Amino acid sequence: MPVNALYRDDFYLSTCEAVVTAIHEDGGIELDQTCLYATSGGQPGDTGFLERADGSRITLGQTKHGAAKDIIIHVPLEGQASPEVGEKLVLHVDWERRHKLMRMHTACHLLSVVCSYPITGAAVGEEESRVDFDMTDTIDKDEVTARLMALVDEDHPVYLQWITDEELAANPGIVKSKNVRPPIGLGRVSLVCIGENSAIDSQPCGGTHVSKTREVGRIHIAKIEKKGKENRRFRIRFGAPGDDA
Repeated sequence: MPVNALYRDDFYLSTCEAVVTAIHEDGGIELDQTCLYATSGGQPGDTGFLERADGSRITLGQTKHGAAKDIIIHVPLEGQASPEVGEKLVLHVDWERRHKLMRMHTACHLLSVVCSYPITGAAVGEEESRVDFDMTDTIDKDEVTARLMALVDEDHPVYLQWITDEELAANPGIVKSKNVRPPIGLGRVSLVCIGENSAIDSQPCGGTHVSKTREVGRIHIAKIEKKGKENRRFRIRFGAPGDDA
C-alpha cells in the first residue's frame, strides 16, 4: 500500500503518528505514513522504534523499500512484538544516527562540487562516507579538504526544489551520477539545492540533508584510492585530518 513518506518534505521530523496497514510474514511492518527514511541512493535506512499505546516499544533494525518506491517496510529486530493491522503507533527516529547521516550526505554533495567529475558510486555512513569519481587526474586530499571546509564555513543554505519526472527526463544532464538514478515514479523528484538560487549546486537526490552547510561540521578527506584506470575513491570522515592518526 502506498505510504506517505513525510521525510521527503521535512528532514528534521523525528517522530510522527501512524497506523499499521500490513504485516509481512517476515515481520516487516507497513504504515500509512512514516518519518523513517528507507534505504536508497547510498544512504542507509533509519533505525529507531515504534511506540505502542501501552508505552512498550518495537525496536527497528532497518527501514527499507518494498517492491516499489512507494512501499516502505519497517523491519523489527528479532524477538520484538508484532503490532496488529489498524493499530496506532508513534514512530521515533534514532535522531543522533540520522543527523550524522544527514551531515555526511550533505558533505558528499559538497565534494561533488569540489570534484566536478561524473560520480560512479557512493555510500553514506555514520563515521565515514565514500564517493567514487570517473577521473584520472591526480588531486591532493588536503587541497580538497580545504575547499570542502570553505564551503562548510560559508554556511550556504541547503533546501529542496521539486520537478516532475517528465522535467527530469527532459534534462538528464542535471544528474551527476553515472550509475545511481534519482528516485522517479512517484510523480515528482526533489532537487537538493545549495546556495542562494542554487548558486553552489543543484542535483536530484532523495536523501536527507542538513539545512545549512555549517551544520555539516568539521570534515576531511582521509584517503583517495585508485580503483581502476579511471576511477578514484574519496573517503570523507568527520573531524580534522590529524584525527585519523
